[in-house]
Amino acid sequence: MAHITFFEKPGCGGNAKQKALLLAAHHTLQVQDLLHWPWTAESLLLFLKPLPVAEWFNRAAPRIKSGAVVPESLTAEAALALLLAEPLLIRRPLMVSGEQRMVGFDVDRVHAWVGLGAHPPVSQTPLEGCAAATGHCASTPS
Repeated sequence: MAHITFFEKPGCGGNAKQKALLLAAHHTLQVQDLLHWPWTAESLLLFLKPLPVAEWFNRAAPRIKSGAVVPESLTAEAALALLLAEPLLIRRPLMVSGEQRMVGFDVDRVHAWVGLGAHPPVSQTPLEGCAAATGHCASTPS
């Protein structure tokens, strides 16, 4: 069992499902509000730096869905400044256990990282992004 700090958007249905899977696998969670956390460039880059810039973003965020923000067109510096200014754009969840960090909730990667029990969900099950069909959870900054 791992102790995981889980940065979420409060009220997000997708994050609720992710937390339920981790808890069912007997992990302990320290849940933090991703939108109100005092992020710095350094603290956020600890999560994001290993990934391509386009993978730093929450694809369900309204400004991305509308085309107002195009992650593929941003430099790392511009992307980081935008994410710090608008945390709703950050891909979630952000998770940390010990010195290891993870961005997003790819079932296979999470299972390899901390384990999701004897019967993890089928990897085709989408567990990242907004669970609401309308995308409502991405747009309401609780």
